[in-house]
Amino acid sequence: MRIARFATDEGMSFGVVEENTVAAIAAHPFGELTFTGQRLPLADVRLLAPILPSKVIAIGKNYADHAREMGSEPPAEPVLFAKPSTAVIGPGEPVAYPQKLSQRVDFEGELALVIGRMCREVPASRAAEVILGYTCANDVTARDLQKKDGQWTRAKGFDTFCPLGPWIETEADPSDLAISTTVNGEVRQDARTSLLLHDVPSLVEYVSQVMTLLPGDVILTGTPAGVGPLEIGDEVTVTVESVGSLTNHVVARE
Repeated sequence: MRIARFATDEGMSFGVVEENTVAAIAAHPFGELTFTGQRLPLADVRLLAPILPSKVIAIGKNYADHAREMGSEPPAEPVLFAKPSTAVIGPGEPVAYPQKLSQRVDFEGELALVIGRMCREVPASRAAEVILGYTCANDVTARDLQKKDGQWTRAKGFDTFCPLGPWIETEADPSDLAISTTVNGEVRQDARTSLLLHDVPSLVEYVSQVMTLLPGDVILTGTPAGVGPLEIGDEVTVTVESVGSLTNHVVARE
């Protein structure tokens, strides 16, 4: 099932995408879904970020090849950092390049998971019970600021630096999905989630040992090798098998 958040002239709603239509649901997508009876052509709605999380927790260097391309060995434990909720944008929304502050902004295509209920200290064996589903993510990063600051908050935290979408796929198996990123149609990243150093269940266990996770919270599982720079005017697309594709354009920050 594909759960989307969408906008029309009448406002914002959640709905279930079925082929070329979206069936609206009442309230939020957590728990049992209640359909309103409204059904709209998908072409007539604007897809938004599928969720507005209270927090986005990201995992650094979770593919061995990416860790090495960043100049380090794969870490023994997951490397956690956070992106603010204000960084989240949806499919088709522009990534704003902060050219007054950074001269190197990179794409990082990732599989993201969305938490479905409040939880803490979840064992890996029960991680599936607290996951609503999966979506595509782009952990946009001001790489020069990341190196300059020695920590990642500013580099990862700009407004628009966390595209999510196009929807939440509730039935994907995250253990071995193809993931790719293209820039202007050229493939830059091409990997599989089976190469994750720390898989989805172990990430849920690790993060939930540190903090309580709330419905709608997002965990970015890490990016594979091949990250690189974006330029103003570029079109970047992250595609995850069985989930969908997330496309955003890069514009100059006003």
